[in-house]
Amino acid sequence: MNAKILMVTFLLALPPLAPAADSQWVLAQSTLTYHVSHPLHQSEGVSAAARGKGICHEGQCDFLIAVPVKSFDSGDSNRDLHMLQVTRGAEFPMVMVRTRLPETISTSTTIHADLEIQFAGETAQYKQVPFQLVTQGNETRISGTIPATLSDFKIEPPSLLTLPVKNEIPIRVEMTWRPQ
Repeated sequence: MNAKILMVTFLLALPPLAPAADSQWVLAQSTLTYHVSHPLHQSEGVSAAARGKGICHEGQCDFLIAVPVKSFDSGDSNRDLHMLQVTRGAEFPMVMVRTRLPETISTSTTIHADLEIQFAGETAQYKQVPFQLVTQGNETRISGTIPATLSDFKIEPPSLLTLPVKNEIPIRVEMTWRPQ
């Protein structure tokens, strides 16, 4: 074997002398709001119970956000109970969101994120969802709307007086992240 090839192979096999430090982010505060439209009324359910963590390595950050389905409050306990039944919340109690973003983003910008959402026993992919990102001090605020639909998660639209709700259930996201 050629000595140069042997040396390159040896050097590549060595661990780096100064490995890049991984950075971590924690979800400090959140408000998630879903909107349901029915021909007779509009309703929203709000949760502030999301938890999340992000781990950055080699220029990319992987984020995981989880929120209990039962934490959404529409102001009507009967509606909330029906929502839990329709979404199979007892069997699948968490909504899980995963995304990957570049580690370096300017302090005030629009980002486009690819999201993977697990909800009601199904997984849906959303490509290039726009979010506004504002960094002040050590906090980064992210806001935007996920264009979710009931059919994305194979949920039969519930009905009131034989009229079903619309398929669209946009989810407004307001989050504040901090380095850990």
